[in-house]
Amino acid sequence: MEQRQHLKDASLGLQHVLAMYAGAVIVPLIVGSSIGLTTAQLTYLISIDIMMCGVATILQVWKNKFMGIGLPVVLGCAFTAVGPIINIANTYSIQSVYGAILSAGLFVVIVARYFSKLIKFFPPVVTGTVVTIIGLTLIPVALNNFAGGQGAEDFASIENVSLGFITLLIILVVLKFARGFFASIAILIGIIVGTIIAAFFGQVDLSPVKEASWLHLPVVFYFGTPEFHLVPILTLILVAMVSLVESTGVYFALGDITDKEIREADLKRGYRAEGFAIMLGGLFNSLPYTTFSQNVGLIQLSGVRKLKIIYIAGVMLMILGLMPKIGAATLAIPESVLGGAMIAMFGMVSAYGIKMLSTVNFEKQNNLMVVAISLALGLGVTAVPDVFSSLPSSISVITESGIVMGSLSAIILNIVLNFNLQPSDEIKDQIYEAAEDDAK
Repeated sequence: MEQRQHLKDASLGLQHVLAMYAGAVIVPLIVGSSIGLTTAQLTYLISIDIMMCGVATILQVWKNKFMGIGLPVVLGCAFTAVGPIINIANTYSIQSVYGAILSAGLFVVIVARYFSKLIKFFPPVVTGTVVTIIGLTLIPVALNNFAGGQGAEDFASIENVSLGFITLLIILVVLKFARGFFASIAILIGIIVGTIIAAFFGQVDLSPVKEASWLHLPVVFYFGTPEFHLVPILTLILVAMVSLVESTGVYFALGDITDKEIREADLKRGYRAEGFAIMLGGLFNSLPYTTFSQNVGLIQLSGVRKLKIIYIAGVMLMILGLMPKIGAATLAIPESVLGGAMIAMFGMVSAYGIKMLSTVNFEKQNNLMVVAISLALGLGVTAVPDVFSSLPSSISVITESGIVMGSLSAIILNIVLNFNLQPSDEIKDQIYEAAEDDAK
């Protein structure tokens, strides 16, 4: 009985790993390819990133007095950091990238206590909008994978689209007819069965498994001694602040799913854990980390909220990072199969954001405008990424991301439209009493 439970827990943990693995791999792959890393360097970057995703996740789940939000959250490489890191590496050096990452992580740890005081700026109209935007703006990523992966020679082929639909159909069938444990691992079943079917069509490539080594150990400052330059540091500090905004939406979504009230102290520990994870990334020459929203959708789909499962996923990621040959096996999963699963997960994130918005009073025109404009900007930038290309590159980290634009818009518009800057009656009474006391 106990062994069966361990097997169930391992399956649920593996499901979380598979849900975020593609995102965890694609970021270092894009960065490494764009800055001219050698094959050996790129292999190290991917492996260490996978391992540090596990470390960062465990740091966030492990709640203590100093850090850790204690929610079933999974951390992965921050997509918003890709462009800035490539630009810094090509303009300065790769050593400057890691000097900036270390500085940004330290900055987050220091300002966490102050950033957490902004909780009053994240009512349901903001957090619901942010979560909805996160899900909707990631749908194009899912569809690109669904069609075989952006840039693939067989992009949008009948085989790829069919595999994507088959995977999605399997997930839906399992959710419809399965019960208990099997219903909770619907995503995992869909990915496994989809990959097996893909193998019969010659869509599964096992060459990465053959080429990968068995063991890979982390190295401190693998790419050399960090260099510290002001512009790269300020750039990645901005990226880190943007990631905190995204993470805040994920924290509140998970708090709602797990029926846990998110307080200022929780946010402070969560931000500190994220900052410390970023610093560790700089130390071992991986990349900055942030919360992964696809795992929120997975938690909502599976209904499994236990922290134990996330701990297992974190350990699995660490093992995969230390043993590249085992980790490479997941690269055999076709893009279209992952895309089918991503449509379900990202769609669930959006749906949950809409559920959070259901508690908002939309009889107030101001709330409608917060949601309307934020969604329009978030989805607009996602659909037309070059719309703000004429603006200075120093602020492109904000304008080139639909998630960032939509999230910041929701926060700012809520402050402008919903915060009453006039003193309340209670405050007025206190002022009058103080004035009378002074007069006496």
